[in-house]
Amino acid sequence: MLAAAGFAGLAALTGCGGGGDGGGTKDLSKKRHGAMKEYRAGTRFTATAPLAFSLLHNDNPGYPLKSGWLFWKELTRLTGITVRPVDVPLSDYEKKRSLLIGAGDAPFLIPKTYHPSEAAFVSSGAILPVSEYTHLMPNFRAKVKNWRLEPEIDSIRQADGKYYLLPGLHERPRSGYSLALRTDVLDRHGLALPTTWDEVRGVFAALKEEYPDRYPLSDRWSTNTQFPAGALMGYLGQAYGVRAGWSYDNISWDDARKEFVFTGATDAFRQVVEYLRGLVAEKLMDPESFTQSDDDAVKKLLGERSFAISANPQELVQNYRYNLTRQVKGATIDMVPVPIGPAGSVVPGGLRLENGVMVSSKALAGTDFVAMMQFVDWLWYSDEGQRFAKWGVEGVTYTYSDEKYRIADGISLMGSDPSAPKDLQKDYGFFNGVFTYGGSWSLVSSSFSPDEKKFQDAMSRRRQLPIDPAHPLESSEQEQASLWDTPLRDHVTQNSLQFILGKRPLSQWGAYVGELKTKNMGRLVDLHNAAHERFKKENG
Repeated sequence: MLAAAGFAGLAALTGCGGGGDGGGTKDLSKKRHGAMKEYRAGTRFTATAPLAFSLLHNDNPGYPLKSGWLFWKELTRLTGITVRPVDVPLSDYEKKRSLLIGAGDAPFLIPKTYHPSEAAFVSSGAILPVSEYTHLMPNFRAKVKNWRLEPEIDSIRQADGKYYLLPGLHERPRSGYSLALRTDVLDRHGLALPTTWDEVRGVFAALKEEYPDRYPLSDRWSTNTQFPAGALMGYLGQAYGVRAGWSYDNISWDDARKEFVFTGATDAFRQVVEYLRGLVAEKLMDPESFTQSDDDAVKKLLGERSFAISANPQELVQNYRYNLTRQVKGATIDMVPVPIGPAGSVVPGGLRLENGVMVSSKALAGTDFVAMMQFVDWLWYSDEGQRFAKWGVEGVTYTYSDEKYRIADGISLMGSDPSAPKDLQKDYGFFNGVFTYGGSWSLVSSSFSPDEKKFQDAMSRRRQLPIDPAHPLESSEQEQASLWDTPLRDHVTQNSLQFILGKRPLSQWGAYVGELKTKNMGRLVDLHNAAHERFKKENG
């Protein structure tokens, strides 16, 4: 199946963008200042003349930018390139990025961009159709080919058949969230860790019987997010083969029907809502899970008023386990692979692409454009560049032996050594989310804790659900779709919560779908299906 998908994707690549990706017809002979004549995959990029490129830097408060980072110094030593960061606070990044691009003041390189946000800048011509220049990027092209990522790349193309974002590329899908449970409590009552959602309900019911005054599950990640309990609904939806919670999108692909449908009206989405309604109705889940702060949810876990909570690998180790072991004698907690549901042992499609880099159209005017694209290819897509951005300088910030990376003595990474005087991110600038994403599984997993390695290894073996085919909207269609999208999404969110909490009976699901129809649900779906058919016709 993967081979067939790869072949189909390759066929689509050669049919898109006017004769295939990579340009070919572009005359770049006067734009090669500083570029290497023989630059291949696996070759270190080193500029033949000193160059400098501007870059929009998403400043993470966890490791604020420092001009003295070893990252900057060593990057210049290795490549001859000086990066000039335009620093923007994380909280204001997307707004500031839009303002800079709109005013024509954007830096040449614009990373930390999540698809489909690049679509807003296509019609103005402010960003480059980077698919026309991937012939300058041998590492990028090699990874797309070797990892059979063509279907994923096709999914980010715009109406003209080109793509305007260089995404992070993963060899394997990486999952983020699942359920964590108090394993010492389960052991005490002879309960096994659940592997299916039916077993989850069974475990919760058994715990409720033992502790009738407590809720087995009291969850978090409900405030400052559109979907309450966004993490839980996301990975529960995965088990039903539907996007929900944080991953919710109004439009999703129905592979059986071979057409786009409205997500919030599907049977699978209804089943997710019904499952959660059952947990709340049976008092297996704290109804405050959908309104409480993260701190309140964690306090209930630490105070033994609950025994399960949504987790990611970092929170599991650095928050839950660290604090539980100090407050509750003998407490243990583990994160399970996402429990399996009706969709089977699956992970969502599209997990092998991550946020990526847009390139300002102004960069094409420079005589050093080819060198810049070679630099981007080396830093973000070569094995060497990715290793450097993540781990730093061998012998200084890390050591490597027996196929394992080890952080150097006296340096901490995300709390790995709380007593260490130095931090890899804060003091050296490595493992910066602006530069560190994607890569081979060996590199991506090199920083995993034992818990995360176990979790990710289990999840990476699962079958990936089909990837949405390309269905790019034209600019006028995007404007119309945006007018329909928000009220529809709001209606789905509000009514999902009402159904789950029992404020609206599930017998009214049909009426709810009818309300979506009055809010232009059908017209939005038709718009996306028409775009999909048009794209197929025009791009083979």
